[in-house]
Amino acid sequence: MSAGVTRGRAPIPITGWSIVCALGGDGRAATDALRAGRSGLGPGPEWLPFPTQCGAAPIDLPAPPADRIAFDCHQVRIALAALEGIAGPLGAAIRRWGRSRVAMVLATSTGGIARTEDVLDVYRQTSRLPPDYDMVRQHNFDAHCRLLKELCGAAGPSYVVSTACSSSAKVFASAARLLDADVADAVLVGGVDSLCKTTLFGFHSLDILAAERCRPFGLDRKGINIGEGGALLLLERSGEALAHLLGVGESSDAHRMTSPHPEGIGARLAMTRALAEAGMTVDQVDYINAHGTGTAQNDAAEATAICDLFADRVPVVSTKAFTGHTLGAAGAIEAVFACLSLAHRFVPASLGADPLSPEIHIQVNHKARDLACRTVLSNSFGFGGSNCSVLLGAAA
Repeated sequence: MSAGVTRGRAPIPITGWSIVCALGGDGRAATDALRAGRSGLGPGPEWLPFPTQCGAAPIDLPAPPADRIAFDCHQVRIALAALEGIAGPLGAAIRRWGRSRVAMVLATSTGGIARTEDVLDVYRQTSRLPPDYDMVRQHNFDAHCRLLKELCGAAGPSYVVSTACSSSAKVFASAARLLDADVADAVLVGGVDSLCKTTLFGFHSLDILAAERCRPFGLDRKGINIGEGGALLLLERSGEALAHLLGVGESSDAHRMTSPHPEGIGARLAMTRALAEAGMTVDQVDYINAHGTGTAQNDAAEATAICDLFADRVPVVSTKAFTGHTLGAAGAIEAVFACLSLAHRFVPASLGADPLSPEIHIQVNHKARDLACRTVLSNSFGFGGSNCSVLLGAAA
């Protein structure tokens, strides 16, 4: 079946990436865990009054430099760890293109809400705000972007995207537009989100937070787990590519605030538009990294959309049983997972999907296996019907 090819954009080189998530603090740790089928999920924080699994970053996170300690919060520390992992390629891009030609488009869903939650607890006990609390530098959604820009020296346009769980997939479309408009020659993209009470209690109130490890596409799945993390990727006008951005598709079905259209209309449109932008057909996709949250409605709708376009030809995996749903960071983290699959020629297992739910009619991959992937389609679908699919290609 044709995906409705209308044009093909030139592939955009991805010249570097970094990752921090429940699997570890770099690509090697993530690759090893994905290959081994080793989940990073563990028991939720002790202060939670209900059971669940969470994906906390298992590494020591760096504090801001002393002269920027006002930015200090858990969200920013995750961002700083991700920045350390991409410092080499990013520094080279700044030297090559010039500071004003390097842009930054980052994403988040919760920002520094976790810090403000802690501050609120202190205020309830003391009726005073902690003296080191700085709402603008710790809570605001652009705080991590501001700090990273200051530290790395990039001076091009910068902004933050926040469209729920599609946030750090949509940054790829923003980067492509900046390059197309000749506003920048390199764009650092990515997303960061940290564990916080707002999301854990919020999803619990919707009755979609699973007590046990999530099982996307699996029989009798109970819902999602929440994770934290960050990922950064560097896109350049030209350069030695580790992978390529081939196309991005966006849509908004606006069916309901907290549930997708049951026929997957928005999801199908996003995937079709990504293929169209790349000038490719469904037959050229080797692997799909599904949004796959583990909820009954999301998985069924996404599977319907995938089946409509690809039938059961393409292996499909959700990696959220490895990391939990990292919300505004999910698109970037899973884009890095896709790049790792392209680079190391394998497809991970979709943990917990065996046995498969009977309404799922796609080829869900139950065991990690070697596969010489050339293209990976990575889906991110958010509340309110904000959908984005990112098509990534191998380096050569």
